[in-house]
Amino acid sequence: MLSDAFIGKFRTVVALSIVYCFGHFALAADHTWLGLLGGMALIAFGAGGIKPCVSAMVGDQFGARNQHLLARVYSWFYFSINLGSAFSTLLMPWLLEPYKAIPGPGGMPPGGYERFLERIHSPDVAFGIPGLFMMIATIVFWLGRKKFVHIPPSRQRFVAEFFNVDAFRASKGRPNQTLARRIAESLNRETLKILGNLLIPVPFVAMFWALWQQNFSSWVEQAVRMDRHLFNREWLPGQIQTVNPVFILLMLPLFSYIIYPMINRVFRLTPLRKIGAGLFLATFAFLIVGWIQTRIDSGQTPHIGWQLLAFVVLTAGETMVSPTHLEFAYTQAPRRLKSLVMCTYLLAISLGNQFTAVVNALIKGGELHLAGASYFFFFVIVMFITAFLFVFFARFYRGKTYIQDSGEALPA
Repeated sequence: MLSDAFIGKFRTVVALSIVYCFGHFALAADHTWLGLLGGMALIAFGAGGIKPCVSAMVGDQFGARNQHLLARVYSWFYFSINLGSAFSTLLMPWLLEPYKAIPGPGGMPPGGYERFLERIHSPDVAFGIPGLFMMIATIVFWLGRKKFVHIPPSRQRFVAEFFNVDAFRASKGRPNQTLARRIAESLNRETLKILGNLLIPVPFVAMFWALWQQNFSSWVEQAVRMDRHLFNREWLPGQIQTVNPVFILLMLPLFSYIIYPMINRVFRLTPLRKIGAGLFLATFAFLIVGWIQTRIDSGQTPHIGWQLLAFVVLTAGETMVSPTHLEFAYTQAPRRLKSLVMCTYLLAISLGNQFTAVVNALIKGGELHLAGASYFFFFVIVMFITAFLFVFFARFYRGKTYIQDSGEALPA
């Protein structure tokens, strides 16, 4: 709302990126629970302004003449996110882990290089480096201010997207007009209909994120009991998840330039069809980890390669769901509500996390009995039903595409 109604996307991103940087510096400077709480609060507040506005600003750079490139640009946008993710998931845990300097020959004190490594392995550096990188990124973003297409904030017209003030005033004094009825009749029904349509994919995509986020939790716990020897070394359970952003970097251009064009030759691959296919892929990925767990439950030690296969399938689903949902939210949003509507993408992620948290809480409290493979197969069933229902409801979606420099709404 701050972006769409008052100061615009660019200023919102710059201002809250600074807040984001301060969050990282707070984590680096204060290692108490208070520092953690304050730092994470600043990061959450900053991310709340950065994520929807940057995503919308990407779309603002494209108009009616080159809107066909939106799907690819959001794939590359998502590519850059995962490039940072792949880099950070390898470097930051390594820096956070204490480094033990090895004495030289004959018990001599460690050399300068060893002492340097010992000093940089600390929370100060591990949390400070992302803050420093974010500060550099903010400066580079600000330097490009004259290159970007800037959509001005709607200011007083923002209210008109939801509410007809003149109609409300005109209804004053009419017989049998209660305040509630005056408000109801003054609502902008067209905007409410658009927003209602945009919320349709949210609960379905939320279930995808409920499964996807578990590669940071239940999949790691599963990897503890697997044979993790690969490429002549034994990998830590928490390191296996690094393959997800790496696979994303490979799959995004593969899908954008090869797989999607091939499918489009057979039938039209709309954003909703991509999302539906991605939901079924997530189901299959959890079917694989469920099968792995059945082997673990029977006393076997399956190789980590099977979980890597599940990561391949899950990442393919992510490639079809996540950047597509970003593109869908942007193109279907009214021109003056782009940043606000991009929050529906983030809402889906949040709801997915909450669903998994509730399930785990019920298991812990004894209300739900899911252990071993049954835990994963529970999510397989839920995801399959979700995907099936999405395919059914998506058939009835009737939306419009809104591009910033076009005079009229284009049919979806």
